[in-house]
Amino acid sequence: MSPTAQQPQPLRGAPEDKVQGFLSAPRAMLIGGAWVPSVSGRLLDTADPATGSILTQVPDGDEQDVDRAVTAARRAFEDTAWRRMSPMDRGMLLHRIADLIESHADELALLESRDNGKPVSVARAVDVGTSVKLFRYFAGWPTKLEGSTIPVSPRGGLRVLNYTTHHPVGVVGLIVPWNFPVSMACWKLAPALAAGCTVILKPADETPLSTLRLAEILTEAGLPDGVLNVVTGRGATAGAALAAHGGVDKIAFTGSTETGRSIVRAAAGNLKKVSLELGGKSPNIVLPDADPEAVAEAAAEAIFFNQGQVCTAGSRLYVHDALYDEVLDAVSARAEQIVVGPGDDPASEMGPLVSARHHARVTEFVQAGLHQGARLTAGGGRPDLDEAYAGGYFLRPTVFADADHGMRIVREEIFGPVLAAMRWRDVDDLVAKANDSPFGLSAGIWTSDLGHAHRIADELQAGTVWINCFNLTDPGSPFGGVKQSGWGREMGRKVLDLYTEVKSVWVNLG
Repeated sequence: MSPTAQQPQPLRGAPEDKVQGFLSAPRAMLIGGAWVPSVSGRLLDTADPATGSILTQVPDGDEQDVDRAVTAARRAFEDTAWRRMSPMDRGMLLHRIADLIESHADELALLESRDNGKPVSVARAVDVGTSVKLFRYFAGWPTKLEGSTIPVSPRGGLRVLNYTTHHPVGVVGLIVPWNFPVSMACWKLAPALAAGCTVILKPADETPLSTLRLAEILTEAGLPDGVLNVVTGRGATAGAALAAHGGVDKIAFTGSTETGRSIVRAAAGNLKKVSLELGGKSPNIVLPDADPEAVAEAAAEAIFFNQGQVCTAGSRLYVHDALYDEVLDAVSARAEQIVVGPGDDPASEMGPLVSARHHARVTEFVQAGLHQGARLTAGGGRPDLDEAYAGGYFLRPTVFADADHGMRIVREEIFGPVLAAMRWRDVDDLVAKANDSPFGLSAGIWTSDLGHAHRIADELQAGTVWINCFNLTDPGSPFGGVKQSGWGREMGRKVLDLYTEVKSVWVNLG
């Protein structure tokens, strides 16, 4: 299932051969323009979620490797090849990156599917397609990071000129999640490079492969040595070392709220800047004048897209009592129709979960829903698949009816294909329950009364509210959360504030 509603497209050329070639070659980290092993020599397995088999190994980086990468990034930041590159040339470089990503789209999509589990069609349309759009959008910004001239009134009647300029924040550490590996990397890379920063990129240890291939593409585009460095490894070692390193000026993190708290604590040492895009438990609200059939399809899409492994997933479905039974029956029927299978099967609408550990976690939430009295109306277990996929991390799309706010499936982020549906009658009580969450990332509203929708949207505590749509994003529109869903905004003009410093210059004109 894809929010773009695009049908699976045949892969062009021979991406299978390219991916097999990539997987069969020894993998290394990118530090200072060179592909190198970890200092320790340790390796980390990365598995195919559809089978559980090992795809390849990558370096298991640690504090020593992070330190090498920070040194390389600092050297590149101070080098005139990058620091004094003209805004026009930097924009042209980002355009070349976008073109190269697009030319390797089928290969990247297949590699993403193998490492993450999602359908290739989704990886192609969403993950890779978004990455291309991001670089094209931010390629226009280096020539538009303008300062301003400020009319000031200094003491003593001095004649002065006061103006501001924007400067890159410096060396930034980017820590990205496993649910959209390549596009989440580009969410952060594109604005960081547009602003003139240098980067240490830490991919998730479950899904490092598309990020390593992306780094090869950026190097091919002509990025100077050391501007981009990639350190693979575990979050508790490489990720923690990057967050705590005194040579890093800023950390940008997407992931769990729990890990976000750890990053804030680690960043306190040198008071580095921090931006966080964290968890969510998004309410999806259906008003009594909505179209039940359209809502049911959209509600299924909102929770089951990307196997439910989406921070904005519409996991809390609030349906007005007048439509509840009709919508719930239709959502449950749609859940049962979704084809679950390996990502490289064109028939698959939903792939496996990312890892055995995550599969066990989501399954435990399903058991908690049953134990606490929610009514299972769809899914709940593994699908029947070919024996070749017996070791895969598959779970059927799952729907619970008659949930309440004391249940774990309503209170906690599951990050899987599990929907908790609830009735509502009073709109004030509805808004109170929708806001009764430590999270505030996104929300959805379905109605034919846009005036009513705007009033409810104004009351919802969320960084993004979708009305009669869900999970739409664009490089030009800011994205982020409130409460424990994060700090700062990704994308749009707002994200550049996270990667630049403003300098105020005063000139005595005599």
